Order: sequence, then structure tokens, then C-alpha cells
Amino acid sequence: MDSRQQQAAAGAGTGGSVPRGRGPSAPKGHRRQYRSQKIAHAVLALFALVSVGPVVAIIAYLFYKGGSAMSWEFLTAMPSKGMKAGGIFPAIVGTFWLILGTVIFAVPVGTLAAIYLTEYARQGRLTRIIRLAIANMAGVPSIVYGLFGLGLFVLLMGLGTSILSGSLTLGILVLPVVITAAEEALTAVPQSFRQASLALGATRWQTIRKVVLPNSISGIITGTVLAVGRAAGETAAIMFTVAAFFLPALPDSPFSQAMALPYHLYTVSTQVPGMPEEMKWGTALVLLLLVLSFTLSAALVRLRFRRKKRW
Repeated sequence: MDSRQQQAAAGAGTGGSVPRGRGPSAPKGHRRQYRSQKIAHAVLALFALVSVGPVVAIIAYLFYKGGSAMSWEFLTAMPSKGMKAGGIFPAIVGTFWLILGTVIFAVPVGTLAAIYLTEYARQGRLTRIIRLAIANMAGVPSIVYGLFGLGLFVLLMGLGTSILSGSLTLGILVLPVVITAAEEALTAVPQSFRQASLALGATRWQTIRKVVLPNSISGIITGTVLAVGRAAGETAAIMFTVAAFFLPALPDSPFSQAMALPYHLYTVSTQVPGMPEEMKWGTALVLLLLVLSFTLSAALVRLRFRRKKRW
């Protein structure tokens, strides 16, 4: 009986068990892998804190500096004494209508464009050119959109300096965000869903409307949230199309000029001498809270739709 047969017989005699510690250094290798995993987790957690930390610090600092200005009068009164007193109610209302008009224009147009690119367009040179144009639009400075809106909507179409002109300008500005998010959401729907619907006799448009869109609505809402966040904070794009320097009145139609929080914050910080510091920081805090309220509402709606998914 050779040595291998003797080892096999010894193992059979002990129930096939091998004494611990006599094999290769597996425990040492496991410890090394465990340490590497712990280090990787620590590094990833550190980078997460680095990315989230500045946001938390900005919010906390705004509350610290602008919290003293928050009052019912500040939120509901008209500005007075050259904006050095009173409130910012017209700027809040103007910002709300601008965001609403931007969403009404950008979301349907962006979603329909994404449907065409995803469901109908053939993947060729034309489609690549369209996607390249959309990507380049996302990198255009907002001041260029403001000048474009001034030339097209204010002057050429005769809409004047109005909420409608500002909303259309902001809608074009955020279109790349909406299109990209909607296209990714539509692409994420499994192809088998479309094939099953078509196999049952549904047309392509019925499949898109009844199957694809309901299962991609959460991703489309994500694009809407990103669009709202960018539109609400834009100053240059509305400077020539809607924003008024000082207008202590509420807009009464889409063709009315209006104050807006981003431009109001810019003017009180740079153009009004002797402006109380708490009013500057209070305006910035209100703008942040307005954006967060829209984002939170959209996130709740998105969560509701995600819970309905079964795939």
C-alpha cells in the first residue's frame, strides 16, 4: 500500500475528517480578504461622507444665517423701502409659476422625444446626431439660453418679458435632463413586456401607452425632479425674459412680468446697498426650501410608483 492509499485509509478511519491546521493557509487568506473588504467599505463610506457633507453643511449654514429672518411677514408681505423691508411673497409666487410652466412644457416634450428615440427611431447616423445635439445642449451656459429666449420669445414671437417667455426658456434649458432621464427609464423596461403586448395584438402605440410608460414613470419623475432643481435656481436664463428688479405685485396672467427668487437674491446681494444680511440669507433659505419641497413631493410620488413594480 503506497502513501496515498495509506492517507485515504486513515481518512476513512476517522470519518473522512482532516485535522484543522494541517491544510493550506486558508484561514490566513480569509483574514486577509476580510481586512481588504473592511478597508474597501471604510473608503467607500468616507467618499460618501465627503460627497454628502458639503450639502449638509450648506443647508445647516443657511439655517444658521437665515433662520432669524423667517417669519410670517417675511413670507407673505410685499417688499417695501427698496426691498430693504417687507417680505418676498411676489418672488415666491413668481418662482412657483415659473417652475410650473417649465414642467408643463419640458416634461411632455422631453418624454415624447425620448419615446421617439427609444421606440421608433432607427439606430443610425441621424439618431447619433440627435443624441449628440442633446448632450451638447446640456453643456450650453444658461446665459446663452437667456439671450436665445430674449431673441425668440420676447422679441420675435412678441410674448414680451413675461412668465410665459421665462417658462419656455427654462423648459428648453432643462430639456436635455428630461430627455436623458426618460430615455434611460424607457430602455430599462424589459423587452419581453413589449413582445408580450404585441403578441396579444396590441399596436406599438398601445404597447407604449399601456405597458412601457406605466413601468417607466418613476424614472421620468426622476428627470422631472432634476429639471425642477435646475430651473428653480437659474438666474441668467430669466434675467432677460421674465425677472423684474422690483415689482411689489402678483402676476395676473402668463403674460405678466414677475419677480423670481434667484434673481431677487442676486439683486439684493449685489445691487441694493445697505441690505440687511438676514434678509439675504433668508431669501436663499426660502429658495432652498422651495426646491426641497418640490423634490420631496416628486420623490414620494416616485416611491409610490416604484412599489407597484413587479419586476
